[in-house]
Amino acid sequence: MRTLCASTLIGEFFVIGFAGLVAMKDPNLSTTTVWTVSGIAMALSILLCGLITRPGGVQLGWALQIALIASGFIVPAMYFMGAIFAALWWASVHYGRKIDEAKARFAALQDNEGSPAAS
Repeated sequence: MRTLCASTLIGEFFVIGFAGLVAMKDPNLSTTTVWTVSGIAMALSILLCGLITRPGGVQLGWALQIALIASGFIVPAMYFMGAIFAALWWASVHYGRKIDEAKARFAALQDNEGSPAAS
């Protein structure tokens, strides 16, 4: 699960950065505000790569997905991009857990076949 989720978060890092560049064109937003918010979101996406397997890591990822969709109020294209990344996040969590379970079953099978009691 960690690899799939981290890949999604790294993609979000770049999308958030590009959204910050687009948001800078809004005359109502200061450069400082745009890059403070974008910078925090970008840092969070990188930090979450290491926190995925810890308690609350997936929930923080969902919070980032909601924030990404909500950023559509500033950059309308982010409604679409946020929805795409929320779907990718769901798939990463869902299928990543299935892959982890399959790996654990395979490792258990390998351990049972290699043990002297199995002979």
